Amino acid sequence: MAVRHETELYAPVKTFFENLGYEVKGEVRNCDLVGIKPGQETPLIVEIKKTFNLALVLQGMQRLKLSSNVYVAVERNRAKKGAVNQRWNELVGLCRQLGLGLLTVTHFKTKPPLVEVLCKPVGPSDNVHKTTAVRRGSRKEKLLREFHARSGDHNVGGSTRRKLVTAYREKALRVAAALQGLGEAAPAQLARTAAVSGAAAVLQRNYYGWFERVARGRYRLTPFGKAALSEYAEVLQQQGIETAAGMAAEFNEGGEQLHIAEAFGDYSTNVVEAEDDSPRW
Repeated sequence: MAVRHETELYAPVKTFFENLGYEVKGEVRNCDLVGIKPGQETPLIVEIKKTFNLALVLQGMQRLKLSSNVYVAVERNRAKKGAVNQRWNELVGLCRQLGLGLLTVTHFKTKPPLVEVLCKPVGPSDNVHKTTAVRRGSRKEKLLREFHARSGDHNVGGSTRRKLVTAYREKALRVAAALQGLGEAAPAQLARTAAVSGAAAVLQRNYYGWFERVARGRYRLTPFGKAALSEYAEVLQQQGIETAAGMAAEFNEGGEQLHIAEAFGDYSTNVVEAEDDSPRW
C-alpha cells in the first residue's frame, strides 16, 4: 500500500523508537526525527523519504556530523517490482559503508505498519553509552538544546511548507497567552506571569507580529497574536494553559492572582533560558 506523503511514515517510525525507550520529537533543527534515550547524550536522528534517493543519502551524511546514531527511513512498497529503491541488498551495503542505518516502513490495508531495521548505524555500537562533553554553540549542542526546550512533539517529521512549533514559538505563545488575560502589560509583569525569563526580548523583537507597543514599556496583543492563540490552542492546552481572556484571573484562597506557571504546575525556567533567542521557521 503506497503512501502519498513522507509524513505518513513518521508515526510508525516514532512508535518504533518510543518502544525502544526513546523520547521522540519531529522536525528539530531540520532533522525529520530526533530521539533521546535517558542516560545517553548521543541523539538518534532519522531522515525520512518516500523512496531511497541521492538527496536522502546526502541528508544522512550531513546528520552524521551531529551524531553517530543516524538512520534513513523509506517506504517498502512490495508492489514496485524492479524499482531502484527495492534493491535492498545493494542499499544495505551502501548504508553500511557510509555508517548509516536503514529502516523500511511497509503499510498494509488491514493491519498496522511494519517497521524493519535492515542495518544499524556503524558508530553507536561502540560508543553509545559513553558521554562526551558537547561543545557549547556547536550544531549538536543547539540540536539538544532545542529538543529539551520543547514541551512535547507538536510537529510531524517530513513536513514541508508548514509552520513549525519550535521552542521559541512556544515561548512566544506563553507570553501571548499571558498578555491576552492581562490586556496590557509590561515585560517584567509578563515574565513573572508567563514564567518566561526572556519575555522582554520576545516582545521587543516581535518576530511573528503578535505584539504591539502601546506606550513605553507597555504591550498588547495584535489581531495576529489573537489568531495565533486560536491556531495553537491545542499546543497551549497540552501545557495546561487556557487561552480564554480570564486565564490570568485565577486566584488562590487568599484572593491573590496566580501566575500562569502556578495555575497549571511547575514549568522549568531553565529550559526557557536554554533556548535559542531566535525562532526556527
